[in-house]
Amino acid sequence: MTTFNESARTKTALWGEQLRHVQRLVASWQPLADLSFSDLLLLAPVDDNPGARSVILAHVRPTTGQTVYPMDLVGTIVESAERPLIAQAWQGGDVVDGSATLLGDGEEVLVQCIPVRWHQRVVAVVARETRTTLGRQLGELEHQYLDLFERFARMITQGSFPFRQDDDEFEDAPRVGDGVIVVDPDLHVRFASPNAVSSLHRMGIHSYTSGLHLAEMGFDQDAVDVAMRARLPVTEEVEHGDTSVLVQAIPLLDAAQIVGVLMLLRDVTDLRRRDRMLVSKDATIREIHHRVKNNLQTIAALLRLQGRHLQSPEGRAALEESERRIRAIAVVHETLSRDARDVVLFDDIVRPLVRVVQETVASPDADLRFEVDGDAGSLPGDLATPLAVVLNELMQNAVDHAFPIDGPMHSPIDGPEHDPADGPVDSLVRRGRVSIHLERRDGELVVEVDDDGVGIPDDFAIERSNGLGLSIVQALVTSELDGTIVVERGREGGTHVHLRIPVRPTGAGIL
Repeated sequence: MTTFNESARTKTALWGEQLRHVQRLVASWQPLADLSFSDLLLLAPVDDNPGARSVILAHVRPTTGQTVYPMDLVGTIVESAERPLIAQAWQGGDVVDGSATLLGDGEEVLVQCIPVRWHQRVVAVVARETRTTLGRQLGELEHQYLDLFERFARMITQGSFPFRQDDDEFEDAPRVGDGVIVVDPDLHVRFASPNAVSSLHRMGIHSYTSGLHLAEMGFDQDAVDVAMRARLPVTEEVEHGDTSVLVQAIPLLDAAQIVGVLMLLRDVTDLRRRDRMLVSKDATIREIHHRVKNNLQTIAALLRLQGRHLQSPEGRAALEESERRIRAIAVVHETLSRDARDVVLFDDIVRPLVRVVQETVASPDADLRFEVDGDAGSLPGDLATPLAVVLNELMQNAVDHAFPIDGPMHSPIDGPEHDPADGPVDSLVRRGRVSIHLERRDGELVVEVDDDGVGIPDDFAIERSNGLGLSIVQALVTSELDGTIVVERGREGGTHVHLRIPVRPTGAGIL
């Protein structure tokens, strides 16, 4: 589909401030379409033949009425014979009214062409196209809306709309259908739509609005005052009791003089109530993760205390392994407790896990280095927890088996290997390296764990392994993570573990 910028750059002579002026118009013209109950088309002359052809740069449909163009028209070339009113508005510089047939159809429509002026120069034309009847007799609301549109049409022709500086955008900015109030330069109300009156009633304002000053009604007029002083649109949220109303004040100008202010009102009470509920829910979720982390740490401490009272080396080792696994899970909950989302940056988990393992092997006779590189990005909490346990087990497995206590030893100053069978030697240490590489690739997380230890037997197969740690790893990878695991000898010795885990998009991190 052709875009505004593509059409403007390739088919027109618009550039620089002229282009930014029409871009601001497109960004702020939805209320105009709603006030006119019409489709609005922005056209600029094709640069190779400005008098004969125009290109449609933008198209907006009304939310207050039926569109006349269900299809998208951006990028369409319009010949002067199809819309002679466009050429008249462009050349004469004045608003031109008439009728024509729909583009691509034979139905007759009312057409109003409004020249878009920038620094006394016409740079584009807005075509307002409406069916010959709105389907019913016009009431006061329709007449008021159309009168407001005519004011904006004059502002476009005079170059005072769009405004030089746009109002700060609000995600839930009010629209014409939400409620309209028009005040004169003295801030007396001249018109209030039924939806606007309903919003005022919910704010506790029940005064008859017509002719009253905003202050007499008890309405907070700060946004209107600022809009009139700055001659720019201003959006503020007004709270009255439990009611929150978003107010957008747009100054109405004529010949550089302020002739009134258009106020758009939207009751956002329910939205703010939901926002507060979400904030409360997020805080509750974080507190739950925090408490789970504390409970897991308490359990780990109890296991450590129990282990100290055991005489059996096997029993003490089993409790130490259980404590380490619980601490790995606690790391995930600690990270989740800092963020309301159920998504974590896995890099914030890997390094604390490495510290947990380093603490368990810290001793004068061990010089084991752990390295982490790559980026796992953001992972859902239900994936991060089992993956943390898997990495913890793989690191601990390397410590226990790649660098066994009865294996080759080194002197602290890079001395030669020493075989324990030759007898004890003072100041010898186990030395080695364990590296972890993380990478997101084609919807998968690839994890590689390498060590430069003694390696695995030639006939090793993880399926036949009866060690508890590798059994836990295989079960978590294949069942919980729906992934694959390969354990093999490294190219330069040691052991290489390769994991591939499918990862669903999380809306954050590296995908």
